Amino acid sequence: MVKRKTALKLRKTHRYLGLFIGVQFIMWTVSGMYFSWTDIDEIHGDQFRKHHVESVSFSNLRAPSGLTGVVKSLQLKDIAGKPFYLVNGEKLIDALKGEEKKGITEEEALAIAGKYMREDLVIAGIEMIKETGDHHEYRGGPLPAYVISYETPENIRAYVSALDGTFQTLRHRNWRWFDFLWMTHTMDYEGRDNFNNLVLRIFSLLGLITVLSGFVLWYISSPSVRKFLKKF
Repeated sequence: MVKRKTALKLRKTHRYLGLFIGVQFIMWTVSGMYFSWTDIDEIHGDQFRKHHVESVSFSNLRAPSGLTGVVKSLQLKDIAGKPFYLVNGEKLIDALKGEEKKGITEEEALAIAGKYMREDLVIAGIEMIKETGDHHEYRGGPLPAYVISYETPENIRAYVSALDGTFQTLRHRNWRWFDFLWMTHTMDYEGRDNFNNLVLRIFSLLGLITVLSGFVLWYISSPSVRKFLKKF
């Protein structure tokens, strides 16, 4: 059997390892429970969107062949009830007049958001953002963008691209909780989604060592094991 001094060192190592990674183990468990008990569609905010978005038809449009320059991609967009060509994903051209449009207005952004969001939601305000930090809820989205806030307990915000009028996404209270817990689960405190980060690898290894040391402690301190070994 293992010497008493060695067993005490192992027990002490196991105890301090448990204290060190215990908080993270709790966060992994709590976040995992939250993920398994929540509806991902509700996290995406589908309950705040219209179930059916009506398509708008246009007539008497200018032929795309009249566009100047190299056209790699072309999309017909509805911006506040008016048709525009989105050329190469970056330039808006009035599909009726052929004139280039430099971004969209606040009124147009509100109209675009109203096309996708529930009609009973009351707008609290609108602002334009030109930059976001690594932990902003709109991180990674195209900028500048309009942020439309709504008067709801869920603190809903909708984001519309100020460049091409695309409805990007919406954020609300439960999504923010999900985002925070996802960060603690992956331990990627910058981008959230990197499962190969060094911190997660270290804590996973320490967790394995803690569990294995617990099995070893049980083995060397169990009376049943001692009785079994004495037979041999």
